Amino acid sequence: MRLSMIAAAVGLAVTLSACSDYDSQVSKSSSQEASVQEAVQLASSNPFYAVSTLQYGAPDFTKITDADYAPAFEAGMSQHAAEIRAIANNPAAPSFDNTILAMETSGQLLGRVAAVFYAMSSSTSNETIRALQGELAPKMSSHNDDIYLNKKLFSRVDSLYQNRDNLGLDAESKRLVEVYHERFVRAGANLTEDQMLKIRALNEEESTLTTQFQRNTLEVGNERAPIFDSVEELAGLSSAAIQNAADRAASMGLEGKYVLSLSNTTGQAPLAEMTNRESRKKLWEASAYRSLGRDGGIDSRPIVTRLAELRAEKAAILGYDSFGHYRLEAAMIQTPERARKMLVDMVPAVLNQVENEAKRLRKQIKDMGMDHELEPWDWAFYAERVREADYNLDPAEVAQYFEYNRVLQDGLFYGMGQVYGISFERRNDLPGYHPDVEVYEVFDKDQSSLGIFYADYFARDGKRGGAWMSSFVGQSHLENTKPVVYNVMNIPKAPEGQPTLISWDNVTTMFHEMGHGVHGLFSDVNYPTLSGTAVPRDFVESPSTFHEGFALDPKILPNFAKHYKTGEPIPKALLDKVLEAMSFNQGFSTLEYMAAALIDLEYHALAKGETIADVEAFEQQALAKYGMDISYVPPRYRSGYFSHIFSGGYASSYYAYMWSDVLASDAFAYVKANGGIGSQALQDYRDRILSKGGTKEALDLYLDFRGQEPDTRHLLISRGLLDPEAE
Repeated sequence: MRLSMIAAAVGLAVTLSACSDYDSQVSKSSSQEASVQEAVQLASSNPFYAVSTLQYGAPDFTKITDADYAPAFEAGMSQHAAEIRAIANNPAAPSFDNTILAMETSGQLLGRVAAVFYAMSSSTSNETIRALQGELAPKMSSHNDDIYLNKKLFSRVDSLYQNRDNLGLDAESKRLVEVYHERFVRAGANLTEDQMLKIRALNEEESTLTTQFQRNTLEVGNERAPIFDSVEELAGLSSAAIQNAADRAASMGLEGKYVLSLSNTTGQAPLAEMTNRESRKKLWEASAYRSLGRDGGIDSRPIVTRLAELRAEKAAILGYDSFGHYRLEAAMIQTPERARKMLVDMVPAVLNQVENEAKRLRKQIKDMGMDHELEPWDWAFYAERVREADYNLDPAEVAQYFEYNRVLQDGLFYGMGQVYGISFERRNDLPGYHPDVEVYEVFDKDQSSLGIFYADYFARDGKRGGAWMSSFVGQSHLENTKPVVYNVMNIPKAPEGQPTLISWDNVTTMFHEMGHGVHGLFSDVNYPTLSGTAVPRDFVESPSTFHEGFALDPKILPNFAKHYKTGEPIPKALLDKVLEAMSFNQGFSTLEYMAAALIDLEYHALAKGETIADVEAFEQQALAKYGMDISYVPPRYRSGYFSHIFSGGYASSYYAYMWSDVLASDAFAYVKANGGIGSQALQDYRDRILSKGGTKEALDLYLDFRGQEPDTRHLLISRGLLDPEAE
């Protein structure tokens, strides 16, 4: 995702808290106290032993070392297990306090270390962290199963669930009971002992495989990064990009060479500027053919096939036709058939747009004196030439008006001030986890402190590709915690002494990730399990996409779109070109996304016993099935590096970005039509969606805000695929 959460990484973090005042919230029975005392204890010198003394429990990265994680995990799992045993074996009759609330406030040590460790494994990974991640995967899976396949514990939860209307609970507490019950049932708490043993084995294997896939994806970027011998091969790239390639080669002991890094998508940004066609092909093939075991290298295909097959087996044990049916039952869209229909219904319009775009690119090829076929490594290059010719738009010229620091301070932070009245104050006294990370305290419009925000925007070795948000500490009134959240991106950093000029796409991505950020920061709920971004996968991207639109708001854009040298505002003529060109190439970008989303749904449509003999053939058949096997528009992700679905928690749910776009486009159009910035509609969006977390079903949250289900026309209009005047 652009969205990575602890829950996706460890599968249970939503049950964990990040505060130590358990005794002030729930009284433990003497048996529970004794049980916890018998658990593995952690040395008081370990930085995870207690809640950090820094503001709001923000991690003290000056004290955390790689050696601290393993003992903290061992003690954390042991202590959490002891707490769970005590809850399950409590002789007192089940009550909300001694069962649901007791679970909600358990696992604090494990929650603290997991929040930091899994953040570091994605943003500042190294061999030690990756090795520990592999060791932890089966242990954490087993720990999770010990909770949700505990018959005694489920019996207590089930009795409360069956009687939930008679417990005198407020709406949020009743929702918490329902969420816990659903979690137990979906984990397999109603299965037989034999079935549970099978589920445990499958869960352990899946956790091991997903961890290995993530490791492969990170390592293959270095393994397959293309090496070039001369500057001439990189003609068209900026001097800064070429210098970065030389520096990367030097760091690998390849003096005099040039190495281009690979982002975790099929397409690569340099393809748009490289004039040497053979170099473009070399870069594209290095990207597209990753993880296929070529030349004896990393091969993730066995992981892909086994994950698809074991997920089908797991779904069958749980009583579902496929993993997609199992997974999407709890999603906003409810069934894979509905998800598939949403995508397939758009195919004709998108294919028509792609063909129109391809015709224009072929003309551009001829206009430039070339006679070759349109290939996937050509699309981005000629698309930029068309953009320049038809819109007279040069991305390098546009980037001069988007200097990183100005975009951050005068764009993103200023913009959130305009939209919500919040402000960001740099906190140099709070340590980041890398020199590039900046830490801010966020204040509400009444100047009360909302939480802490970490800005980690630059690409580096050891960081996985993409952009995401998560939390070190979640908001909870029960535990009296305020949110400590972070945004992560992979913006190429300019060489020392040069300004970092960023693309318009990176500008909108910064606003997108801040949408996730305020979803966490504005959380105003009682329970950690329901806090912040704890919503279905096909809803969580909606608030983030919603905020992309503010990058262009006339109250915000002029404040930051200024020339990095002169400070002159972006000329209206140039801005008009940017706006006009926004719908350009939307057929391509929509199709590459839809192709990946449909491949995901096909993998997770397998029935128990079905196998995949050839990953590449399976991909091709999936695309052909929907008429999307177009050679020059490959899927945004191919199976070997499709991290979203094979290690990132989006299995059968990659469609969620499109569904979230539907919601976001509808919501933004509604807010804009009702006054935009400063309107009651925008305040309602904060109050009824951003602050509510998972306290209601996602559709109910949206209906509370919008008063009706979303209108899909707004998405097509925003992508230039539908005339806004069309009926």
